[in-house]
Amino acid sequence: MIKSAPGKITNMAVKHFFKKPATISYPKGEMHIAGNYRGKLTYDPTNCNGCGMCMRYCPSNAITVINEGTKEERKMKASLKIAQCIFCCQCVDSCPRKCLYYTQNIDLSSLNKDELVVQL
Repeated sequence: MIKSAPGKITNMAVKHFFKKPATISYPKGEMHIAGNYRGKLTYDPTNCNGCGMCMRYCPSNAITVINEGTKEERKMKASLKIAQCIFCCQCVDSCPRKCLYYTQNIDLSSLNKDELVVQL
């Protein structure tokens, strides 16, 4: 049984050699993104009331929203730790004012870990 395994692998490799590739060459190939794709998170501070529901519901504690202004004059700032985010959409669903939403941006990679903390 072990002797026949390399033959099966060779047959499968030859069979798939002539098929169309399952992957595309990124970034040269054209990307087909599904409508419900969860890419980069975007934050609208003008509509935020600072309730903190997004931080409370985030299972990975990846999002932080703070008020850098006063109680009357709000200046909301948000940051996202992309390395911690599991893209579960809990922050978006829990926001009562719909300040957070996902975009179709797929380029979230980085070679430096410090660049994975994004100011929204």
